[in-house]
Amino acid sequence: MKIIADGGSTKIDWVLYDDDTVVSRCCSEGLNPSLLSQEAIVSSLRHVVEEHPAMLCTEKIEFYGAGCTVSTSPVMADSLRTVFPSARTVVVDSDMIGAAKVLCGDEEGIACILGTGANSCLWDGKGIAMQTPALGYILGDEGSGAVLGKFFLNALYKGVLPVPMREDFEQEYGVDMTGVIEHVYRMPRANAWLASLAPFVLRHISEVKVRELVRTNFDMFIRRNILPYRRPDLPVSFVGSIAHHFQQPLSEVLTSHGLVLGTICQSPMDAFCLCRGGKETL
Repeated sequence: MKIIADGGSTKIDWVLYDDDTVVSRCCSEGLNPSLLSQEAIVSSLRHVVEEHPAMLCTEKIEFYGAGCTVSTSPVMADSLRTVFPSARTVVVDSDMIGAAKVLCGDEEGIACILGTGANSCLWDGKGIAMQTPALGYILGDEGSGAVLGKFFLNALYKGVLPVPMREDFEQEYGVDMTGVIEHVYRMPRANAWLASLAPFVLRHISEVKVRELVRTNFDMFIRRNILPYRRPDLPVSFVGSIAHHFQQPLSEVLTSHGLVLGTICQSPMDAFCLCRGGKETL
């Protein structure tokens, strides 16, 4: 048995498979080794195997995760070895590598992630040829769910959006402005909470000002992350929930920059499972 995982800050998509057959699949709380201690990572992983003990029999783990950099990947690998002692092989790499392999394969292309966070790379068919730094949701992550949530709250409380929308939002999420400040500045996983506002934004996409926020978010992503590659000849492909659910405005903004949309896949693991004939859930 082997495990392949796509890890984001909001959730991790786990697939247990044997050769070319998907045995089972599940999701767990997200992990970002750039934001969490090793102790917290191990604790979260232990909870996963407690819920899904069949995963303990794995011989190999491939983990492609947000925040898995040169400095943090060893921490994630050590954590996986601690929790999965039967795994003789543990491979940890960035979620960008995993996404590019799924989106582009052995062809040239521009691969992007638009989920809780955002990232992109110029893929040469074998590896990353060029990459604009993401910088995280405070300094960067244009196009992401976290930045979309930030833009939305700013517009909501600075009077850009109508008062009834603010009232609906506060009732649905059980917060007022003080609660919003608490979530963003004092509670953990602020980026994930900000991204959790995306479904509300999507339901109000027909509102002109909301649609402008969405388009501005994507426009910033393209200008600051995609145009620097200077490869308008290549298709631009995406994985991630934000790209999937907001694909119409995303496509419109891409076209306005003279770029060609490739494919959009909500999750790399969806493509992985489809190739192996199953999406079973643990």
